Amino acid sequence: MKNFIQLSAIILLLTACEDVLSPATENIRGLDAMYKEPGFAQGILGNAYILLPYSASPNTDVATDDAVSNNIDNNFLRMATGSWSAIDDPTSQWQGRKNAIQYLNIFLANADQVAWANDEVIRMLFNDRLKGEAYGLRALQMYHLLLAHGGWTQDGRLMGVSIVNDPETPTSDFNKPRNTFQECIDQIIADADRALELLPLDYKKFTDAEVPAKYANVEGLGATQYERVNGEHMRGRISGRIVEAIRAQVALLAASPAYSEGTNMTWEEAAGYAAQVLNRIGGVSGLAPNGGTWYTKDSGIEQLASGQTPAEIIWRSDIGQSLELERDNFPPSLFGNGRVNPTQNLVDAFPMINGYPISNPSSDYDPNNPYANRDPRLAKYIVLNESQQGPGSDVIITGTYGTKNDVINREKGFSTRTGYYLRKLLRSDVNPNGEFNTTQKHYTARIRYTEIFLAYAEAANEAWGPTGAGGNAYSAYDVIRAIRQRAGITGGDGYLESIKSDQILMRQMIRNERRLELCFENHRFRDIRRWKVSLNELNETARGIQVSKPGNTVIYTPINVESRNYQQHMFYGPIPYGEITKWSALQQNEGW
Repeated sequence: MKNFIQLSAIILLLTACEDVLSPATENIRGLDAMYKEPGFAQGILGNAYILLPYSASPNTDVATDDAVSNNIDNNFLRMATGSWSAIDDPTSQWQGRKNAIQYLNIFLANADQVAWANDEVIRMLFNDRLKGEAYGLRALQMYHLLLAHGGWTQDGRLMGVSIVNDPETPTSDFNKPRNTFQECIDQIIADADRALELLPLDYKKFTDAEVPAKYANVEGLGATQYERVNGEHMRGRISGRIVEAIRAQVALLAASPAYSEGTNMTWEEAAGYAAQVLNRIGGVSGLAPNGGTWYTKDSGIEQLASGQTPAEIIWRSDIGQSLELERDNFPPSLFGNGRVNPTQNLVDAFPMINGYPISNPSSDYDPNNPYANRDPRLAKYIVLNESQQGPGSDVIITGTYGTKNDVINREKGFSTRTGYYLRKLLRSDVNPNGEFNTTQKHYTARIRYTEIFLAYAEAANEAWGPTGAGGNAYSAYDVIRAIRQRAGITGGDGYLESIKSDQILMRQMIRNERRLELCFENHRFRDIRRWKVSLNELNETARGIQVSKPGNTVIYTPINVESRNYQQHMFYGPIPYGEITKWSALQQNEGW
């Protein structure tokens, strides 16, 4: 994908004038130039890939109860503490998603006229696949617009954004009202369905029997021709499998409490869309054994071929050599800035190794030895006091008895504010020391199978209860049991067994498992809003732990770190203020 985008950019540069010495009028070419130049046409589609809405950093997590930032200038810190407005919205997706949709609309309006190849069969195959990509990407871009800007208006309607399916020009009417949320969901599903008609499930090697039936009567079309256009050299681009996962995400959003009263999406449908993705890997048996630590060296990242995905990943970014995440988040003694500080709130959400929440009398939790016998994910995801960032590194002491800047609140802008540092997403074999600057391979997990498993569990529990399967081969209970077994919960998981007939307690567990499994991957901010938790929960104070050691006694003292200041209307994001002032037909979400 990286090579494709770079090549497209070069082609656009080289074709920007008729020849080197005689530039075209104003050095601007008309869109009709794409008809004879497939590279030019693919460059337009490539812009929608460049504008994908994913982040490798846990930006929004520091605006939730899972983390804080030690950077006082952090936009999300300011948002969480009271500065979020329609003028100042760091979560806005308005411009980027709309730009991407405009490129996709231009591409779709012109793709049929592009000479993708001289051979008519190959031309048809290219046209089908590339249009399928465009439809799938448009569904994705619209989904992220709804996440950021869908909401209830003052007149009591659940609204989405304006649906635009044609290229806009200087003479277009930009003063368009918002479509309803349901109309936007319908549009996304329609785009996804159209994409699935045109895309291969995966880019791979094909046999003649695997060529889609719709091409059965096309003379001269066999596995060789189909693979030329849809072979594994195209891995990394959006595929049918990825579109199915996006559709499952959309259905879960629409069925969630914050939106369900304004849509007709049911929990049964949401579970069905997720099951369609999971059944392709054998259901629960397909849960990747090391899926919880997909970012580490031991996950097999070093062996991944171009565009190849491991068992846990449905879609990922390119792999690149970097150290930015580690430089941002390692403790100061390891040449990091310690930016993202996990909270005590999140630490307390990890159960004991026997599966019981630490608040349950059967958990055997010891507040004087709080990290003993805990869910193994706690130590895998968070650097605790007197633990190591990685094998062979120095012990990190965040307690007040430490001698380095790793100590809580020791040095403003570098030291932890909560008593914890981030481990998840980071590679311990990176060295940000300026003398070495040792980089390692990283990628962004855009969509993980674990996310879809948890989406299924949530929807299935609401539709059929903890152990109901609705005709599928597995239930919410089955999914959660498998995820917790993978995590290392031992002893038969007595707590899970005790609640498997209680829908409300199972709901709480599913939400907590989602919190743990997807922490620091930019899910929590939207999850607690689509669940429509209480305003008190939305504003739960971010807490930390101060560890002191007078003599030989270790004392753990909970501390309040950062208050949250969200208002009732902030379960939904705003339409940007500048757009509201420009276009009279646009209606703002209530409260903004």
